[in-house]
Amino acid sequence: MDTTDAFKEFVLHDSKNFEDDYDLNEVLGSGKFGTVYKCRNKQDGNVWAAKIIKTLRSKDKDAVKRELDIMSRLKHSTLLRCLEAYQTHRKTIMVMECITGGELFERITGDDITLTEGDCISFMRQICTGVSHMHQNHILHLDLKPENIMCLDNTGYDIKIIDFGLAQRFKEGDHLKVMFGTPEFVAPEIVRYEEIGFGTDMWAVGVICYTLLSGLSPFMGDDDNETLNNVTEGFWDFEDESFDDISKDAKKFVEQLLVFKKG
Repeated sequence: MDTTDAFKEFVLHDSKNFEDDYDLNEVLGSGKFGTVYKCRNKQDGNVWAAKIIKTLRSKDKDAVKRELDIMSRLKHSTLLRCLEAYQTHRKTIMVMECITGGELFERITGDDITLTEGDCISFMRQICTGVSHMHQNHILHLDLKPENIMCLDNTGYDIKIIDFGLAQRFKEGDHLKVMFGTPEFVAPEIVRYEEIGFGTDMWAVGVICYTLLSGLSPFMGDDDNETLNNVTEGFWDFEDESFDDISKDAKKFVEQLLVFKKG
């Protein structure tokens, strides 16, 4: 992939066929919202990822349109870029950067991998700069978690934040409430269905940092309901032995992010 392509202006095609420009290759992954394939540009040979989403219903079209609008506004090295998209009556194909290093989650849970505090600092610095860029452009991610942070390769420490399907445009003074997210990483105001803001993303950043440093989840319960209850209670600590060798600065960083405000 030519790195200069990653920051070209986003293009939405509604009268052009994806198949005319790209060859579709193997499946990279699939989920609730679509299937991702590796694809190759027929003209220059560059490799990309093609996310194919069924958009038969109007609400599906609206959701994809919102995601494309948000991604087109973001141009940062730590955020997944969408180069272009192709729309038909039945589906939308998003052409994005192809990331092959796996989820950050796999780095945390891998038996053969031990993250040092220095490793965590490297990851968190990139996550924070990416989130800062989103916030400066008035966008909330609202689903930050290790599964939505991809490593560029299997051994390095460069990452990209992905999956803007739940992201929302937001400005200070807006009165926005949502009721979605991943239980372990949602902020208390989401669980209580109160107004959210930039701090909502930063809470998730704090949970991610806690998890990177320890391999533990600060609010994990036996099921989603117990996890959400733990979030609303706002209790967490550094008592586990995995924090014995963690610096005071790292702990203070987490403390400044996981700020609990009673509803």
